Parts: sequence; structure tokens; C-alpha cells
Amino acid sequence: MPLSVGTDAPAFTAKDTNGNTISLSDFAGKTVVLYFYPKDDTPGCTKQACSFRDSQAEYKDKDVVVLGVSADDEVSHQAFTNKYNLNFPLLADTDKSLITAYDVDGGGYAKRVTYIIDGNGKIIDVDAAVNTTTQASDVLAKLGL
Repeated sequence: MPLSVGTDAPAFTAKDTNGNTISLSDFAGKTVVLYFYPKDDTPGCTKQACSFRDSQAEYKDKDVVVLGVSADDEVSHQAFTNKYNLNFPLLADTDKSLITAYDVDGGGYAKRVTYIIDGNGKIIDVDAAVNTTTQASDVLAKLGL
């Protein structure tokens, strides 16, 4: 079961697509969309990532940060990002510490679950029934944006 709305989002630090260290605390005061997905460059994961890519201007205008997370490594994330011109960070969770902390372990990969975390670090929405094609617009609608 994913974490519940109203729960404090577990703190994390991970490497992104470019090897930069990113922590949840870096985004204090901002809304964070933290989406977990099974694997880079697979059909559903590609649709989901491209949904966020295509809506990135709207997210940035609203000061909302999008972070994708899978158990893939930085090299895989770089290839996926380059192939589809992704314009937001993917976090490499090779030790599955985020997958475990956010309770989305699908048995060696991340289940497809999206968390919306408010500027105070509270989970304000959990989507465990993601529509990969419309994910980005669905999240914006949930945020009333």
C-alpha cells in the first residue's frame, strides 16, 4: 500500500540524470510531483514521462517540481532523457531506498504511483491508478491549476 495523504513525505537524497545530488529538502516551499515508474524506455513509462515533458512549461509557471524515480541507474536515465528530450530530473534509486520508503516496491522495480507533496513536506495526493497518457494534466487538475 502506498503512503497515505497527510503523511510526512520521507526525506531522501538521490542522484539525478546528470549525477547531481537532489534532496527533497531542496524544494522546501514548493509543490513536488514525485512519480515512481517501473523502467526507463518501456511503453507506459515513456508515455508517462512524455506527458510530463509536454506539460513542463505549465508546471514551471506554477512553481511545481516534477521528479521521476525508478530503480534504473544514471546511464539508463541519461539514455532515456536524451532519446525523448525529457526536461525534468529522473532520480536513480538503484538501492531501492526511495522505493522502499514510499512503499511502492513491486518486487524489484517501482510500482507506478505518483505522490504530490506540498511545500511543507506533506503528502497531499496519492495516485496508484495512473493514466500514463494523461498523467501530467491529471496532476495539474488535482492541484487546481
